[in-house]
Amino acid sequence: MKQVRSAGLSVVLLTTLAAGRMWAAGKHATVKGWVIDSACTFTKDLKKPLSPECAVACAKAGSPLVILADSGTIYWPISGDQPASGQNDKLLPFAGQRVTVSGTVYEKGGSRAIVVAKIESASKP
Repeated sequence: MKQVRSAGLSVVLLTTLAAGRMWAAGKHATVKGWVIDSACTFTKDLKKPLSPECAVACAKAGSPLVILADSGTIYWPISGDQPASGQNDKLLPFAGQRVTVSGTVYEKGGSRAIVVAKIESASKP
């Protein structure tokens, strides 16, 4: 009887863990928008960067760059690796530009993050 209970508990635990992994799994998406400084996006309510030079200066000073989608949604670029690393180096060549980004999107607590698989310059809307 003890072995049956242990086996049943193991099945429930493994099922719960697997369900948690499925819930946390991201979805592939393609996003068009601007690479912009996160602070200016919030504090100045910008719809696009003031200039590439401004976005680069903020990024080099340590402010995280984000993707401000055409829809107004903000995507935080994150690392898909462990340990995680900052993503400014990947985005810096595109700072202040309109881009097309594809990768894995995660949503949590009203925020969206993207593990960038591909990023390229995009034409203006």
